[in-house]
Amino acid sequence: MRILVQRSGKSSVKVDGKTVGKIEQGLVLLVGFTEGDSLDTIQTLAKKVVHLRIFPDENDVMNKSILDYGGSILSISQFTLYGDTSKGNRPSYIKAMKGDDAIKLYEAFNDELKKYVAVETGVFGADMDVCIENIGPTTILMER
Repeated sequence: MRILVQRSGKSSVKVDGKTVGKIEQGLVLLVGFTEGDSLDTIQTLAKKVVHLRIFPDENDVMNKSILDYGGSILSISQFTLYGDTSKGNRPSYIKAMKGDDAIKLYEAFNDELKKYVAVETGVFGADMDVCIENIGPTTILMER
């Protein structure tokens, strides 16, 4: 499992021109799965995401989590996080988990996050237009 975490201001996702998810502040997560990922994996990483200290404290030091700072999460499925370009210019996605299995883990991951904070999502497998206001910019790659 790979999660690209971005500290965010206003961010949104549209499908067919219609907004399906949006946040005012918080985290945008681009989430991808690979073979071997499990419910244990998603529980562990969901807990790490919400405790990740990348929000500023009163001294403007990144020392607060989303739980301390406030805000929401916009979670976007992104199988292309497993794109491999080691054999040329056209990425191979063979390491990305197949859709039928990945959607189950994606939904379970979002359910796990919802135990801690409000979560908005895109539409799994859809062609999405994602608008991310990256604050900082702060971008962290998490991987199991």
